[in-house]
Amino acid sequence: MDTKLTRKGKLRLLEIAREAIFYRLSRGSVPPFSVNEAELLQPAGAFVSLHLDGALRGCIGNLHSKSPLHEVVAEMAIEAATGDPRFPQLTPKELTKSDIEVSVLTPFVPLTPEQVTVGTHGLYIVKGPKRGVLLPQVAEQYGWSADAFLGHACRKAGLPELAWQDKDTRIFGFEADVFSNASLQLD
Repeated sequence: MDTKLTRKGKLRLLEIAREAIFYRLSRGSVPPFSVNEAELLQPAGAFVSLHLDGALRGCIGNLHSKSPLHEVVAEMAIEAATGDPRFPQLTPKELTKSDIEVSVLTPFVPLTPEQVTVGTHGLYIVKGPKRGVLLPQVAEQYGWSADAFLGHACRKAGLPELAWQDKDTRIFGFEADVFSNASLQLD
């Protein structure tokens, strides 16, 4: 998926994410969602991040998917709420107060370190069996330079901070259409 989603599509994905979490937490299973928007039927990778009182409460994603976008978002929302090992499972009460953020990813492209643009690119670092990914909004959130962003992506992969300078380290960039309940209410 190379184009940005419409506001209607974004609102529908946020609704699907919230409903998927609600059904999983309250009923244990999630019914299939009826989706008619063509843009939500296209395959794409996506991350779902949950924030509670401004703090991260869960984040899980699928980098590449052959499944329709709406299915990926529903699955990643459930995983962010119940399967992020950094956090306990989200409670139904927490869900009502959570801000849901969806990041729909473009396909990955190889980048040189000089091509990395903070605020535009997310990073996927690969060296041997080690891999690390950081979404584009992370570098902006922390005010990182491109070099710092590369270093943090390496650390996320379990590599030394300067591993991005090694000839056998591969750097991929991607863009993301990022939106949340809070951001769409401001539009």
